[in-house]
Amino acid sequence: MSPETGTLYQHPDRNLGMELVRATEAAAIRAVPFIGRGDKNAADGAAVDAMRKFLGTVEFDGLVVIGEGEKDHAPMLYNGEHVGSGEGPACDIAVDPIDGTSLTAAGRQNALSMIAVADRGAMYDPSAVFYMEKIVTGFEGHGVVDLNRPIGENIRALAKAKNKDVSDMVVAVLDRPRHAQLINDIREAGAGTRLMLDGDVAGGINAAMHGTRIDMCVGTGGTPEGIITACALKALGGLIQGRLLPSDDDERQRAIDAGHDLDRVLHIDDLVTSDNTYFVATGVTDGQLVDGVRKHGPAIRTESIILRGRSGTVRRVVAEHLAEKWL
Repeated sequence: MSPETGTLYQHPDRNLGMELVRATEAAAIRAVPFIGRGDKNAADGAAVDAMRKFLGTVEFDGLVVIGEGEKDHAPMLYNGEHVGSGEGPACDIAVDPIDGTSLTAAGRQNALSMIAVADRGAMYDPSAVFYMEKIVTGFEGHGVVDLNRPIGENIRALAKAKNKDVSDMVVAVLDRPRHAQLINDIREAGAGTRLMLDGDVAGGINAAMHGTRIDMCVGTGGTPEGIITACALKALGGLIQGRLLPSDDDERQRAIDAGHDLDRVLHIDDLVTSDNTYFVATGVTDGQLVDGVRKHGPAIRTESIILRGRSGTVRRVVAEHLAEKWL
């Protein structure tokens, strides 16, 4: 309680995100020589090495529970790896040194380096079910949209909640053959689409942030990406709903054996049980969320975003790094 104003406030505490951003900056910078060179694994390997080294300087006990590369056998910070100094808070950590390795290799936009962190044991364990159906919106979607409803109904309901015409609504979807009918249904409902080549984490965050052109992000994407998105949305007040979608009978049986209800709709507090979350991302290539790495004379410029669940803050960090220090 402030004696002058009589208002309540929280005592400022350590913002772990301000330390983690050094790891995503390093990963993004190290990936730059591989942009447009056609070798996504070389880009990923350089980013992984840089991220691992910088994470080692952070005073926390980080346990990698979502390790980059598991789906496609790329270089990885592996599940079960401990990162950080080993001292300080015990945390779950999800890493993706490059979200969008194919984008990086092709020189396309929207590649990111990112990290999500929550209290130890807070992140959902999908038991190796790598894909899920998802819907993500801003705060207006609470009590309004439902993953079980047809997409047209959700678009119309969210448009009403946002006081927008349906024709002004924009829905982000991964550009995949599996989404052909979904894309058609969105357009038949009267809304526009933003087709993403990769990176539905950024699509989900843009759907939840104020002042962007994206109103909703939907479709089938990675379960790890859904959990990472949930960490980010804790700071934005946004909505995410998901449902596990096994890709074959073996994966389905493993999920059932692990006790998962495959009909259950998972909400944000199912995906991340704690509000003490951080999401940190640095642009590798230019995108809607952040700009990519750029070199200006002797300096390397990076742009990052830091979302903190406990305080509900969004910070943008623009840094200039002396290029000769990165040789």
